[in-house]
Amino acid sequence: MPYALKQTAAGYSFNLKAANGEVILTSEVYKQRESALNGIASVQTNGTDDGNFDRRTSTAGQPYFVLKAANGQIIGKSEMYSSPAAMENGIASVRKNAPSTDIREE
Repeated sequence: MPYALKQTAAGYSFNLKAANGEVILTSEVYKQRESALNGIASVQTNGTDDGNFDRRTSTAGQPYFVLKAANGQIIGKSEMYSSPAAMENGIASVRKNAPSTDIREE
């Protein structure tokens, strides 16, 4: 189940999940369901290109990444990782799972 779309009190958001069910990318909250679906489409398009990943370090020193669209807008953000190598594994997993068309509502 790569994409999990969910409704929240503030709108809609989605997670991209790895084969083991672990969340590897989390979206912002969108006001409308259609906007969240457009966000998923953007991950499908942009999530396979390593150049769209911005590798960052939190103020606590933990590595994480954001996925950006061609226009520079952030599409999704990862969890905090324990090491740069773990973050690179997360990016590889997003690149592998991004093209999926499996979208389920939770």
